[in-house]
Amino acid sequence: MTKEELKKRVGQRIVELRTQKSWTQSDLARACGKDRQALEKLENGKVNPTIYTLLEISKALDLPLSALINF
Repeated sequence: MTKEELKKRVGQRIVELRTQKSWTQSDLARACGKDRQALEKLENGKVNPTIYTLLEISKALDLPLSALINF
């Protein structure tokens, strides 16, 4: 798996988990203290998130960090 493929898969996983909660990008961004545009880039695989960013997202979704990379 390439770096680009990994970024896209993590982004897709975040979208899946966010939509399971019926949250918008804005809802998740607010819950984890990010701006919506940053979250949009992450979900689209345009940026390489830090492990801390992934941790903040997992906490906001009330899921373990492993849920974001379990695909």
